[in-house]
This record gives sequence, structure tokens and C-alpha cells, in this order.
Amino acid sequence: MSVMRQSMMEVTDKEKINQFLHYTHIGHLGLVDADAPYVIPLNYVWFGNHLYFHGASEGRKTRIISKNNEVCFTVSEERGIMSNPIPAKVDTAYMCVMIFGNVTLLEDIDKSRDVMQAMLHKYVPGYYEKPLAKSHLERYVSTLGSKTAIYKITPTAITAKENKLDESVRFTPGRTIRMDN
Repeated sequence: MSVMRQSMMEVTDKEKINQFLHYTHIGHLGLVDADAPYVIPLNYVWFGNHLYFHGASEGRKTRIISKNNEVCFTVSEERGIMSNPIPAKVDTAYMCVMIFGNVTLLEDIDKSRDVMQAMLHKYVPGYYEKPLAKSHLERYVSTLGSKTAIYKITPTAITAKENKLDESVRFTPGRTIRMDN
């Protein structure tokens, strides 16, 4: 991995990275389909220092992974726009994490149930009164006729970057350049 160009924005605090991965909701899975990139937005869960996502057990994503399991998963969160009288200095506050690694299909039904339960806790906490039954994963078929597959990304490298929000210059509707001169 190369050195981050803007090292002053690098986040190295593992707890901050873990918390970020726990609460953000959408990530983008980057794959290489022969010689072309293919990126898919997905729900995911960071669980036991691995990233998990689910999807159909067949389709383009599955075909790509079976040929090349090297992936990049990126999670980002926009935290506000910062205005500036100099147009080229208008900026966005954000945090992002990139996970490089290998993806594998999760075969263990008990682990799959634990991962799906963690996803339910993340996305709809308190909604279900009972834990997810293992039989649900074994029998569930989507409206398109495919079973649910659960994938595990084992990180080989994780990088994170943050551009902190300066509240004094946060852009809000109605703010004009006259307010900043």
C-alpha cells in the first residue's frame, strides 16, 4: 500500500474506525470484472473485525467473485459543506474508510445466522421480537428465485481519512459570500 498523500487527514485510531464502520449504513463493494471495474452499493455489517454483506447467490457479483476474490470496500459519510470566498477552497467535511481484502462465501449456517442477526440489530434495532431462526436462512428464496448468500471480507489493509467540519464556515441555505468577507 502506498503512503496516504494527505497524511494529516489520515485516521489511525482503530476504535474510531470500528465505531464508524458500526454505525454507517451503506458501503460500496469494488470488484474487477476481467479488466473493468464494477462497484455495487450495499448494506453491510462490521462484525468480529471482518466485513459481511449479503446478496443473491447468483448473478454478476457472484460470477466476478468466483474468478477474482480481491476486493475494495469503501464506506464514506459526508458531514457538511464548508464555504469559502475563494471558489477553489469550498470543501466537504467527511470520513471514509477503505477496506482492501479477499471475499469468500460464508458456508457455515450458524455463523451466517449470527451475521444476519447482527445486520438486523444494526438496521432495524428492536424491530424483531425473536432472534433470526437458522431455518429462515436455509429456506429463504427471493422473489427472483435465488437464495441469500452471505459474504465475508477478510481485510488485508484498512485505510481511513477524515476532513473535519469547521462549524464556523459550514454552508447552510441562505449563507452568502457577503457573510464571509
